Amino acid sequence: MTRRLVLASGSPRRREMLERLGLDATVRPAEVDESPLAGEEPEAYVRRLASAKARARAVPGTVTIGADTTVVLDGQIVGKPRDRAEARAMLGALSGRCHEVLTAVAVIADGTREAAGVERSTVALAPVDEARVGWYTSLEEPYDKAGGYALQGAGSLFADRVEGSISNVIGLPLPLLDRLFSQLGIDLLDFRRRP
Repeated sequence: MTRRLVLASGSPRRREMLERLGLDATVRPAEVDESPLAGEEPEAYVRRLASAKARARAVPGTVTIGADTTVVLDGQIVGKPRDRAEARAMLGALSGRCHEVLTAVAVIADGTREAAGVERSTVALAPVDEARVGWYTSLEEPYDKAGGYALQGAGSLFADRVEGSISNVIGLPLPLLDRLFSQLGIDLLDFRRRP
């Protein structure tokens, strides 16, 4: 049976990562409430959202990918900044410190079988002075990113060190994605574009 690959995310970064692998994916963003539940731990939070996004778009004849990324500082979820003041505060809090980046991925085959996992990476940001915080938060880049910075963009200026998967920090841990497909008995590379 021929299946379609569906990415249940509007993230341009996730789409680009699949495209770089030569995969032919239909992008069908899923709108879910991303508010954390009371007392919800960061790992449970990203797992719940990734699964909800995949389930919202999973139907027979598809293999659907849902993903969610969050930044965790001192055990607390750091979401996406709503405005420049919040972006400045986030970058200030992360400056000169290590934080975790968690991405959960859920893959659903034919609307029924699901495999899911969470990848963790640690990012050490250099101390960021006020002038650079002001410059960076004047860009469009920080506002749709967990933690208010983008490792694959201008925010890479601040990243001193990454321990773990870099693709995880960007928003889609590709080795984890490949393993989840394998758990479902599916080869990720079978979804490459045909010439």
